[in-house]
Amino acid sequence: MNRLDALRGTTPPKPHDARAIAALAANPGCARRALMDGAGIDKGAVAHHLGFPAPFGQSPFAITRGNAFEALVKADGCAELIRMLRELLGLPIDEVAYHDVLNVGAHLRHAHTRTLIDRAARGEGAGTLYDHPLFALAIAGHTAYLEPDVVAFQLGGRFHIVEIKSFAVIDGQADPAAVAAAARQAAVYVLALRTLLEELGHDPLRVAHEVVLVCPENFANRPVATLVDVRRQLAVLRRQLARMTSLDRLLDALPEGVTFDLAPGEDGRPARPVAELADAVRTAEARYAPDCLSTCDLCFFCRDEARQEGASDLLGRAVRDELGGVASVREALALADGSRAPAEGQEEIARLLRGAERLRRECLA
Repeated sequence: MNRLDALRGTTPPKPHDARAIAALAANPGCARRALMDGAGIDKGAVAHHLGFPAPFGQSPFAITRGNAFEALVKADGCAELIRMLRELLGLPIDEVAYHDVLNVGAHLRHAHTRTLIDRAARGEGAGTLYDHPLFALAIAGHTAYLEPDVVAFQLGGRFHIVEIKSFAVIDGQADPAAVAAAARQAAVYVLALRTLLEELGHDPLRVAHEVVLVCPENFANRPVATLVDVRRQLAVLRRQLARMTSLDRLLDALPEGVTFDLAPGEDGRPARPVAELADAVRTAEARYAPDCLSTCDLCFFCRDEARQEGASDLLGRAVRDELGGVASVREALALADGSRAPAEGQEEIARLLRGAERLRRECLA
């Protein structure tokens, strides 16, 4: 941890929330992000000082709309949510009970959540809905406190995370990017609840890998619920968190004495020379892809860096992963026509690309 503290410098670590942890799963191969998140570095502050601020964060209008929709779903003791859970999970009417953990006060919420979940897992409580629970999850030696929208406990023995989002489902379809982001965030809560159950001596798999996603239907505010499978997001998240707890290899690759410290002055403003900070950041290898523009505060800096290195034809991360790490259109074409030898592990991908190139030439002929 001393090496990570030195990498962060004089500023205190930035706590992780569910959105930040979920974003880790969006780019698990980026050493730069792993190091910065492992050290608790405020990437937004670094990007702003470097002159590449990213306009992240929800608009006040979106926040207001989201809060209003969540209040509608939770009104009258979550009556509307209970209706949907009865239809979606087969929740019996006589097994409904509601606990609002927020009522015990902020300083007791985590302990009270543990007690309620333990009693429910032992079959000693009649709780079905737990509103405003507070979970804890270890992130690279730091404890992050997480608040899911609702935990629904079905007395058949399964816990379900409920995620309430204000993006609309139109004719049964929602924005795939929004659903993917919601799934990553819900996976964080599933992992946190499974960790809690395991700490309490219960089977962590009693937390369902299918989360309940609640969204407004069509152009009305009537909520609709659906099940979303987050097993893939859970697997990626576990790998990334394990990677962040063993960052020695990435730290060893950095030059001696490198730090991302902003060196704030007495007024709290960063005083470190911009060029010096940029050189330090570049010592950690980035894995930039166009997808980063919606998930990482450093996206504009890394994009500019990639363009300066001549990588203006980068593939999206999904395509890149399908091609075994081939990063650009230029690299893919070179492997296809044989002008570039495949790197270790790319032999099969190169064979497939060469086959595709032969098929293309035959079609053109």
